[in-house]
Amino acid sequence: MDKLQKFELMNKVVRELEDLQNSQNALIEKIGKIEVDNMNGLNDSFLEKNLGEMHGKIADNVDAVTNIFTYFEEQRDEYGDKNRAAIEALEAQAAADAANE
Repeated sequence: MDKLQKFELMNKVVRELEDLQNSQNALIEKIGKIEVDNMNGLNDSFLEKNLGEMHGKIADNVDAVTNIFTYFEEQRDEYGDKNRAAIEALEAQAAADAANE
């Protein structure tokens, strides 16, 4: 794997981690809406207990994903900075090859 391929793969992983982070946040929002609905009239103790536990677990996951995302984004940026010249040369070569096809 050359430096450009590795950098592109790192970018893909960053995008996937960001998507995972957004998905976890969407779950928190949906659970919150159900919890509010339950408080606004249902008052179901099973929902209250289990949704509260689920909310806490997903909140922990959000924190973990955020930490992983931040770490890996920094790793990607450092790799890109360290290998910028090689990456740009490979991108230029790929563009030239595509133009010659």
